[in-house]
Amino acid sequence: MSAPIQATTGVTSEVGRLRTVLLHRPGAELRRLTPRNNDELLFDGVPWVARAQEEHDAFAAALTERGVEVLHLDRLLAEVMTVPEARAEVITVAVDDPRLGATLRHATTAHLDGLAPADLAQALIAGVAHDELRGGRGLAYQLMGRGEFVVPPLPNLMFTRDSSVWVGGQVAVTSLAMPARDRESALTAALYTHHPRFAGAEQLYGPHLEHLEGGDVLLLSPGVVAVGVGERTTAGGAERLARRVFARGLAHTVLVVPIAQERATMHLDTIATMVDVDAMVMYPAVADQLQAWTVTAGDEPPDAADTTELSVRGPQPFLVAAAAAMGIDRLRVIDTGLDPVTAEREQWDDGNNTLALAPRLAVAYERNTVTNAALEAAGIEVLAIAGSELGSGRGGPRCMSCPVLRDPLPAAR
Repeated sequence: MSAPIQATTGVTSEVGRLRTVLLHRPGAELRRLTPRNNDELLFDGVPWVARAQEEHDAFAAALTERGVEVLHLDRLLAEVMTVPEARAEVITVAVDDPRLGATLRHATTAHLDGLAPADLAQALIAGVAHDELRGGRGLAYQLMGRGEFVVPPLPNLMFTRDSSVWVGGQVAVTSLAMPARDRESALTAALYTHHPRFAGAEQLYGPHLEHLEGGDVLLLSPGVVAVGVGERTTAGGAERLARRVFARGLAHTVLVVPIAQERATMHLDTIATMVDVDAMVMYPAVADQLQAWTVTAGDEPPDAADTTELSVRGPQPFLVAAAAAMGIDRLRVIDTGLDPVTAEREQWDDGNNTLALAPRLAVAYERNTVTNAALEAAGIEVLAIAGSELGSGRGGPRCMSCPVLRDPLPAAR
């Protein structure tokens, strides 16, 4: 296993130079998608898996070439599966399914527990079909079709941003809203709890709490966190996160931003992402409509018992509230597209979902040509990557990456 991380590991902004990132290369779990189940598993189509892997490999290579250390979730998980406590935790979550019944649950537990570490990691990610289960028995097993899943696959695991997000030196293991994804957080929690690479990392949030997803959390600047509330993240989740970051001294302001509860705007980062210390790319249809409530700690000293008093002001236009919280005159906006039709098309294709590697340097899907040209015109260098197959799960470069370590931004003069 890898050596423990340094105490300085953490993330305080969206644009500090990226040093370490957690990715997951899509694999056998994508081969489980069919026209019959892709909607249930949150994909808009059935991707060409080999091409999706080629695209993801090119994404990882582009990061490596820019000096970013790439950690692979499946490899870390296989290492963690040598730890008995970690194995027991993730197996318990995998069989916690009312479809199974007691007999099939017991048989599935025995099957998973008998697997070697790498095979167990693979089974937890790719799922276990009826005809793959050794020792399957019980009424529920008998009534299942051969192609049905005893343990469903996790094709959305490649969107590593959603199941965890670092805020300062602590990691929030999130609570995913959609049933197809709720096991992802258990795997992520096992990594951060048991892998020596993350020894001593304090966990800020947990899968048992109110729904909160990493795609809705933007670190606008040191001490300023924006949280989208919509299809995936609840107001209760935003409130709980605010209390915790204040109590632990990780932020001074949380901006709570309601977004439309629609597939095209499932997360805040499908609408806007930071590309410079004072600039973001944003879907123009919502730029002037987006509102924010400014949340700060109340007059009483923050505590660690999730009872920190909160002060809530607003609403204000998001861009106004964000600039005020960040201590800048204004937040520059680079539009997705130049006309309404192009903007809508490129927003759907994750034109806003960029991954900043440093100030004024961002990874984006190559297909969003108009948005990428606008970024370049605004002084943002764009590393364009292919995403025709990766995009079928409705996620871009930011969705597919969980920054573990970024350099702090230099102090403002």
